[in-house]
Amino acid sequence: MAIPKEPVIFLKPPTAVIAHRENIVYPPGVKRLDYEAELAIVIKKEAKNIPARRAFKHILGYTCLNDVTARDLQNKDVQWTRAKSFDTFCPIGPWIETSLDPSNLKISCLLNDKIKQDSCTANFIFPIDHLISFISRVMTLLPGDVISTGTPSGVGPMRPGDRVEVQIEGIGSLTNRIAVPVSPRK
Repeated sequence: MAIPKEPVIFLKPPTAVIAHRENIVYPPGVKRLDYEAELAIVIKKEAKNIPARRAFKHILGYTCLNDVTARDLQNKDVQWTRAKSFDTFCPIGPWIETSLDPSNLKISCLLNDKIKQDSCTANFIFPIDHLISFISRVMTLLPGDVISTGTPSGVGPMRPGDRVEVQIEGIGSLTNRIAVPVSPRK
């Protein structure tokens, strides 16, 4: 993708959030399900129209996030909401690290123990303080809100049975498996 001039904003519903070691469900009809390893920022206090120089005062901490995406739907739709919003499409964890300098952390994604993404937060397109300031000019950020910061190159497909792991230096590892939906009993 071309580098955007401004951050791209999208939302994930609370039903997309799952924890470390919970299963990501591969929805019926989706043809390609991708991993996207990302650093997540957790907001600690309300932020509206925050200048970049004050952004870090609004951060509780950082954690790992997998921005799971139905790539075939993202390519089909004009906007990204459907492709990124299925239940279980936002694994996050394993915990919030509150004492961390996020400016130069190794970030990687492993699929079945093979490295697929390998980069560093120093390569972000937009610095963290800029992201918070930009988003806070659009919407009020509230305690507990999570901002994902973008993914390194190397995104790719996952299949049922796969094990995906997002690793971020100083935070740890977020691990999830890909599962097929369980049919409801009649």
